[in-house]
Amino acid sequence: MSAQIVCFGEVLWDVFPDRRKIGGAPLNVALRLSSFGNTVSMISSVGHDQPGSEILDFIGSRGLDLNAIQKSDKFKTGEVQVTLDGKGSASYEIVFPTAWDDIILTADNIRLVKQADALVFGSLAARGDTSRTTLFDLIDLAAYRIFDINLRPPHYDQPVLEHLMNSADFIKFNDDELFEIASAMSSNYNSLEQNIKFLAEKTRTRRICVTKGRHGAVLFYDGSFFYNSGYLVKVADTVGAGDSFLATVTHHLLNGNDPQKAIDHACAVGALVAGSKGANPEISEARISNFINPKAD
Repeated sequence: MSAQIVCFGEVLWDVFPDRRKIGGAPLNVALRLSSFGNTVSMISSVGHDQPGSEILDFIGSRGLDLNAIQKSDKFKTGEVQVTLDGKGSASYEIVFPTAWDDIILTADNIRLVKQADALVFGSLAARGDTSRTTLFDLIDLAAYRIFDINLRPPHYDQPVLEHLMNSADFIKFNDDELFEIASAMSSNYNSLEQNIKFLAEKTRTRRICVTKGRHGAVLFYDGSFFYNSGYLVKVADTVGAGDSFLATVTHHLLNGNDPQKAIDHACAVGALVAGSKGANPEISEARISNFINPKAD
């Protein structure tokens, strides 16, 4: 089985001290979803420049529909300076504004979203007026709305986050993001599960997933909790691990698989990405299965 999915938001260059990689959270999600056999379209914007042309060539070579990627007349292709600490955890310096802040509403992206099984979008693409307005319009047309929260100071504000959460059918946080947003919404709770239920009630969202780094993840799905305690890997860098996690859990749930299987596979893929350099290493189904259940020697 496969699903038809549209991802909306940033495509850009991640600039590391020693290399450059094509990325952006929605694009990372789209690439991983496509690797599982889903039909995936990307709505975004690049500049009229060489970095933008290279991104388009890359996306096309990976089998994604890039017809809804626009070329901005105002801004250059996006770029992010990535710094890794001694444990491989990433921090980001994100240029503003760039081309992906200039995504306009078109008949083509309206058609794509209306036809899709799901729309995946993040908080970062809502930082600028043009892309935010387009996103709000497309959300209203989507059959199923998956919100990937990526808090990158200073590129977010609480009213926009709450609007997007209230519009979503599924929300993905990391644990720090969950506690920050719950506190801003006046939660008095201390535990992860209590705050998940608090936000589920506040936003009328029945499906919430929270990643916990090397400690795995929690999935709240239609009133039940599902857990995975994580997988041990030597971290190369954390860039894109959460994106591949979201893509994997989305793939399994949209295709009707058991929530426990979804979170187990999502944690495994996230760990395998963290153990590799860059956001989009190739990972086969056989490698995922063997990582979850190693074969005896």
